[in-house]
Amino acid sequence: MRFDPFRELDRLGEQVLAGQRPMRTMPIEAYRRGDEFTVALDVPGVDPDDVEVTVERNVVNIRARRRPVRQERDELIIDERPQGEFTRQLLLGDNLDTGRLRASFDRGVLFLTIPVSEESKPRRVEITSTGEPQTVETTRAPEAG
Repeated sequence: MRFDPFRELDRLGEQVLAGQRPMRTMPIEAYRRGDEFTVALDVPGVDPDDVEVTVERNVVNIRARRRPVRQERDELIIDERPQGEFTRQLLLGDNLDTGRLRASFDRGVLFLTIPVSEESKPRRVEITSTGEPQTVETTRAPEAG
C-alpha cells in the first residue's frame, strides 16, 4: 500500500471543514524518582476498563477507548469531544525492569511505574588483594673460612 500525502491532507481538511477535530495521542509526562521511573498519561473521560497496557520486551503499548456519553436515541446538537481509540507506544531503555511494571489510574490519569533493574543499579565493588603477603626467605651466603 502506497502512502499518499495528499489523500491524508484532504482527509484532515474535510474533518476541519466538517467541524471534527482529528484524533490526538495521549499527552505524557515522565520523570525519575529514586530507583523508579513514572510515566503519566492523560486519558480524561476514559473508563479504566477501557484502558489496555501491554509490554513486549522493552516496548509498552497503551490503548484507550473513549466512548460517547450520549445514548442511541439522543439528538446530537454539538460534538467536539474526541472519541474512539487512542494509542501510545513507549520504547524503554534496557536499564528498566519491565517485568515489574505497575499501572494505576487516578482522576483521568494513567500512571505507569517502572523500576530500574537490579543489574543497572550502582553497586559497590569490593577490592581484594592479588594474593596473600609473601614471606621472602633469605639465605646467608656461606662465610669465607
